[in-house]
Amino acid sequence: MEKLVIIPTFNEKDNVEKIINAVIALQNGYHVLIIDDNSPDGTAAIVKSMMPKYPGQLFLEERTGKQGLGTAYIHGFKWAIEKDYHFIFEMDADFSHNPKDLDALYQACRNGAGVAVGSRYVKGGAVANWPSDRIILSKGASFYTRMITWMPVKDPTAGFVCYKKEVLEAINLDEIGFVGYAFQIEMKFAAWKLGFKITEVPITFIDREFGSSKMNKGIIKEGVLGVLKLR
Repeated sequence: MEKLVIIPTFNEKDNVEKIINAVIALQNGYHVLIIDDNSPDGTAAIVKSMMPKYPGQLFLEERTGKQGLGTAYIHGFKWAIEKDYHFIFEMDADFSHNPKDLDALYQACRNGAGVAVGSRYVKGGAVANWPSDRIILSKGASFYTRMITWMPVKDPTAGFVCYKKEVLEAINLDEIGFVGYAFQIEMKFAAWKLGFKITEVPITFIDREFGSSKMNKGIIKEGVLGVLKLR
């Protein structure tokens, strides 16, 4: 088995069926693992109803409560390693990441990257439907992260990523401590410190149309303070 797309969910009933269909419709061998944090809106039930349609391609892991984005991905990474997937992707459920860009991330890893980042802030990348204050916050966080860590990644908080299996095996996943945007920074920083090549692939990030954002002040605070701990 080669390619696994990990999609964490919490209250994504409006998006989950569409995103699963869109990924599998690419017909490029992508499998999908949904990590659901006991969504009260019935997200997991929707996934279960789709599993007979996609046997051997769609999988579901249910957790007991809302435990955070970072722990969801760590759970998925360990699952993927155990199942011997070679290319493991992070992707949001809300179509802010275009499934058609999965192939570009995959090719970047095939061409030598250990980590391929779907980047808003390299040449050709963009953000759509975001208010100006959020763009300023995001770009400021990226600049701040580069200044503190010296990591040569222009979009360190990006959540659309492909990892080669050997990168995830080399990182001590049990020592990854952050759960929000700081988790995304910490994973890239860990890979970079281990000497793996990180390639940024331009994407257009589109703000969600359905459901509600999981961004909150706690996640922002974790990102600001967490970066200082990585130095």
